Amino acid sequence: MFLLAITLSLVIEKVILISVILMGSLGVAMYSTWAERKVAAVMQDRRGPNRAGPFGLFQPLADGLKLFMKEEIIPIFSSRFLFVLGPSLAMLMACMTSAVIPWGPDILKADGSVITLQVADINIGILYIFGVVSLGVYGIMLGAWASNNKFSLLSGLRAASQAISYELAMGISLIALVMMTGSLSMRDIVEQQHGFWHGGWPWEGGWFTWNFFKQPLAFLIFIVCSFAELNRAPFDLAECESELIGGYHTEFSSMKLGFYLFAEYINMFITSVILSTMFFGGYNYPGMEWVAGHVPPVAYAAIGVLVLMGKAIGFILFFMFIRWTIPRFRYDQLMNLGWKSLIPLALINMLITAAVILYLQN
Repeated sequence: MFLLAITLSLVIEKVILISVILMGSLGVAMYSTWAERKVAAVMQDRRGPNRAGPFGLFQPLADGLKLFMKEEIIPIFSSRFLFVLGPSLAMLMACMTSAVIPWGPDILKADGSVITLQVADINIGILYIFGVVSLGVYGIMLGAWASNNKFSLLSGLRAASQAISYELAMGISLIALVMMTGSLSMRDIVEQQHGFWHGGWPWEGGWFTWNFFKQPLAFLIFIVCSFAELNRAPFDLAECESELIGGYHTEFSSMKLGFYLFAEYINMFITSVILSTMFFGGYNYPGMEWVAGHVPPVAYAAIGVLVLMGKAIGFILFFMFIRWTIPRFRYDQLMNLGWKSLIPLALINMLITAAVILYLQN
């Protein structure tokens, strides 16, 4: 009975955590649409959404209701099953990537047990994320092919080739990070970036334990590849309106279109969290030891979650800033950058990292 009670308690904790992460991801994705319009408005010297509620905060709710209430249209000559499966798969894969992310420090309960703010701490967390992200491209390809539309098909081909090209450079850049940390577990990578700072100069106490300072080139390659993987400008060739109408979701309407749009923003949020986790310490921040000794465990964990969310929001705003700053690449420029620049740079960075590790070991 005791074992059953522990198992049931663990299941309840994980279900609650999964629900919070899922609802939080949907909420961030929903208000990312509002933030994108506001960032664009600031950069273009206009107001943006300002009529639905104060500062236009109810605009995402109105947009979601509009998509939900629209008529479902399925083209006559489309493959009906795959047409519905495409956006569903894209949305499912976008939500699954958050399963291995450590969202905050562990919470120590009064009975001595620990609540882990991570759905699954598997020792191949990075490989899991790459596998799920790779499957997410199938949602775009299936929807594009099933639409029986030549513009959608071209968009699907672009999305597939773009994902293949930039996943290589992204993976090689992370090999250097894995070589340095010695682990594929996201939790281990975050814990290794925890520095002890007791005042004084930053370099005296561990601020520079973050992987960004150890692998700046890997970070640069990873974030450039992230733009391509997310189909975000200046690499939004799969949705190029001036050439392909709406891209792979040209024939989609109602919530199927909403799934594609939401999947894009959820992917942007999760990618921002992964960037914060891999290169900027995750939920770590200077002075954690002092905070841990002066606040309750729940408040300590909540502060860690807020720190991680703050870093992720910074990356989200950066993605939006780039969209309204840099013009779209041509397709040949996109391929040349991936194969002729980023992959060689990632290989060189990996070899330099290996040489430094070998030298330090000897």
